[in-house]
Amino acid sequence: MSVVEMKVPTIGESITEVTLSQWLKKDGDYVNIDEPICEFESDKATLEFPAEASGKLIHVAKEGDDLTIGALVARIDTSVKAGTPVSEPVKEVTATTPPPAETKVAAGGHPSPAAGKILREGSVDPATVAGSGREGRITKEDAIKAVEQKTTAPAVTPVSTQTVSPIASSVTIPGSRVERKEKMSRMRRTIASRLVSAKNQTAMLTTFNEVDMSGILNLREKYQEAFVAKYGIKLGFMSIFSKACAQVLMQMPDVNARIEENDIVYHDYVDISVAISTPTGLVVPPVHNVESLGLHKIEYKIKDLAVKARDGKLSIDEMKGGTFTITNGGVFGSLLSTPIINEPQSAILGMHATKERAVVIDGKIEIRPMMYLALSYDHRIIDGSTSVTFLVKVKELLEDPMKLMMGL
Repeated sequence: MSVVEMKVPTIGESITEVTLSQWLKKDGDYVNIDEPICEFESDKATLEFPAEASGKLIHVAKEGDDLTIGALVARIDTSVKAGTPVSEPVKEVTATTPPPAETKVAAGGHPSPAAGKILREGSVDPATVAGSGREGRITKEDAIKAVEQKTTAPAVTPVSTQTVSPIASSVTIPGSRVERKEKMSRMRRTIASRLVSAKNQTAMLTTFNEVDMSGILNLREKYQEAFVAKYGIKLGFMSIFSKACAQVLMQMPDVNARIEENDIVYHDYVDISVAISTPTGLVVPPVHNVESLGLHKIEYKIKDLAVKARDGKLSIDEMKGGTFTITNGGVFGSLLSTPIINEPQSAILGMHATKERAVVIDGKIEIRPMMYLALSYDHRIIDGSTSVTFLVKVKELLEDPMKLMMGL
């Protein structure tokens, strides 16, 4: 028997351990070279692990195992050739014999990382979900639909067929005090450690301001149709805020810098990390050289990163870098918050929900769409006056978008 050992490959300079999130191929399956056999969850992204040879797959590690770089994951018996039975053959069902009830809902593939998490949290067996993705892959939409169907389905069987007591069923009983424990995902553990590090290792302060969104809303209303017709994508808040921040960051390099031991590292470019919420946690992939991009290109980049993030397809390279971060809690309804710095960066801008409020304009009370802005910054490198000035400059550009478009 000729065996090829499959070991955890080197993924990135800073990654020393991964979690085997799920097997894509069963133990004993025949696999082809370069065919994905499992998925790894690293500190930054979910990665597919391809077979290094063709043959019979032999599992060594289990789902949920934490594996160091170089650890043994599986073996492939290359003496087994294609077409050789390696698993129990499926029993054929004659035309006159009705198929088992379970086969009516059997899935043809495996869930994506996002779909897998949704199914686990919803206590739905992936084997009962029919995938609509490529080669029967269960997509995020399939998982959401399956969980919704389970939620709306009757919780107990009819009395005539019920064989278990209500106490033994999975229905939550009012007043019960049941607890359950689940292992934290690697990404969640990484997020937790970095948030604690940012609180403990930086002199973090937050300054606030508010922006009248009338100018931006009018700009979008006036030019949205033409923008979509020309570029095929909508003009959103994030590209405008990114462009405004990039313009001011180029004028105020301290806010765009980072501390590296006893040195300050300045950047002559602006890579803005965009906070994206995914089923497995928050990720902040950067949009590179925002200072040189048009609004439509920023929108393209953000959309592409968001789709990949939610499908678990972000690569390690796409997660690298970033000189400044923007997070938009407003999409969840947040009115005001204090964002935490994304190390090793020195500042992060928090956007919030736009609400109509009474404000005084030229001595008169008017109703305006207002948004609170929050800038959290590392006081070791950014002075209080610098942070306030930065936020005021950003506010001015947002309230007069023509200045932004003209680069003033």
